[in-house]
Amino acid sequence: MSDLETYLASFDAEPGYLNWAAFGPLSPAVRAEAHADAELLGTGRRSGIELVSARAAEARGLLADQLGVDADDVTLQPSTSTGLQHAFAGLEGTVLLSPREFPSVTVGARRAQDMRGRLRVAPIDAPDGFVTADAVREALTDDVTAVAVSAVDYRTGYLVDLPALREVVGDRLLIVDAVQAFGVVDADWAAADVVCGNGYKWLRAGRGTGFASFSARARERIEPVLSGFAGMDGDLSDTEVQPPLPGAAAYVVSPPDPLAAARLATAVREIAGVGVDAIAVELRRRADDVFALADRYGVPVLTPRDRHAGIVTLVPGPQNAAPLGAALANHGVTATARGGTIRISSHAGTGADALRLLGDALAEVSAARAHTAVVAPTDR
Repeated sequence: MSDLETYLASFDAEPGYLNWAAFGPLSPAVRAEAHADAELLGTGRRSGIELVSARAAEARGLLADQLGVDADDVTLQPSTSTGLQHAFAGLEGTVLLSPREFPSVTVGARRAQDMRGRLRVAPIDAPDGFVTADAVREALTDDVTAVAVSAVDYRTGYLVDLPALREVVGDRLLIVDAVQAFGVVDADWAAADVVCGNGYKWLRAGRGTGFASFSARARERIEPVLSGFAGMDGDLSDTEVQPPLPGAAAYVVSPPDPLAAARLATAVREIAGVGVDAIAVELRRRADDVFALADRYGVPVLTPRDRHAGIVTLVPGPQNAAPLGAALANHGVTATARGGTIRISSHAGTGADALRLLGDALAEVSAARAHTAVVAPTDR
């Protein structure tokens, strides 16, 4: 089998699992690595501890290759939110963001504003959460120092145009939440100054596998306010608190969990072996299958068909949202229901059986809707 075929064959979640945007069931390789490394840490041997601890540097190197940056620009974080908080806490001026962003962005920025009083949060008018270059251009003012955006909108699957945003933003910082895109979208990450992500969704690495990269320009302008002892430029035996390290390592609080780093390294190596571009093609094919099913059964979609990643958000309407949610559950389909919408997120390895279950659920609701329309009394 080819590398892509081997990768696709490694998906062994339940057939109806269409909720990768919420959580990615761990891959077989990640599960095997986690077990092996846990056994090494259980011996207490120095060689085993050092071997597993070295996985942090390995993960940073693999991430750097995918992001197109130096390994020294990459830090491991407990979560996407933690990386974003490092960025927002050290900013000054005004940061632009859409109020519809995931709370990792909106809450992190607002907490930084309240904490130091040196940052102001200003809104981008982005209908349906679609942050476009035009929307950012209209919101820019002279005091804006940074723009924060999700590479893929968690509600709709809308894929932002990072190079276009980079051109509009100019010399300002571009901060990107990459959690719904990294590993499955062939994005130009070099367009961003700060990229924060996590491996627990599309990478299938489990929680605790966050990361962040900080460019040289970002490090010049973002003070490492939350820097902890692991980001200190000095010996732990120093009685005086030393300043933060000069590089991206300043944006860490404590040493990373070596088991989490091992899971992340394994997952990133998997996608590197296949190629994100190949994964992205497969992911779009699965999304196109979901679009086709929605069209067949007359379910509107919120996701823009010309710019999307792996998420397709259905808008069944207030009368059909609950019946569709129940039908999905009854047919063994796992998805996310939120605010009258149903978010379907397949992965590159999602099989035909999962799409068949989704189609069965949509067909059931469509038939019930048609039956209701036929037997409904005429208006008087």
